Amino acid sequence: MNRRSTLGVVAMAAAFALLLPASGQAQNAQQRPPGAPEAKAPPQPAQPPKPMKEAIVGSWSLLIDDAVKADGTHTPNFGPNPEGIAIFSADGHFAVTITRVGRPKFASNSRQTGTADENKAAMAGANAFFGTYTVDEPSKTLTMRVSGATYPNLEGTTQKRTITSLTAGDELTWSNPETKGEVAWKFNK
Repeated sequence: MNRRSTLGVVAMAAAFALLLPASGQAQNAQQRPPGAPEAKAPPQPAQPPKPMKEAIVGSWSLLIDDAVKADGTHTPNFGPNPEGIAIFSADGHFAVTITRVGRPKFASNSRQTGTADENKAAMAGANAFFGTYTVDEPSKTLTMRVSGATYPNLEGTTQKRTITSLTAGDELTWSNPETKGEVAWKFNK
């Protein structure tokens, strides 16, 4: 064979090799029928839970705010369907507001001129406070330093709560070690 013939045979063999299936693809591999769904990727491993100081960040809607008696029975502090929100920021600030549903409106339509009974019902049916907070994961403690509050006696105090449940994006429950009260929140999505 001469040199040109040899080069021609090599070139033909290379071209033919390009037409063959690439390695790793079986010639008899099953083909997906037209319109069939794409194969799903294998499930990813579960992410480790977030630390409490990250999981608490966000806004939470009130589920319950109960006093808990010595025998374990619960009594709602703000009626059967209280409304409220708790907001915890990533920079360590918080605000909590809880109200009783159905509080009577002020006849004068001014919060400055409510009657004694209207003011009493408004005050007894609401609690709001704000300030800064920290979370101690080992002791599962939420510490809130209250800057301002609707109940003036809370101002300047440090309120500690035991976190009994905190699942990122789902539920936050705490109890008050002093009163044994329980408050539960659902994360706003």
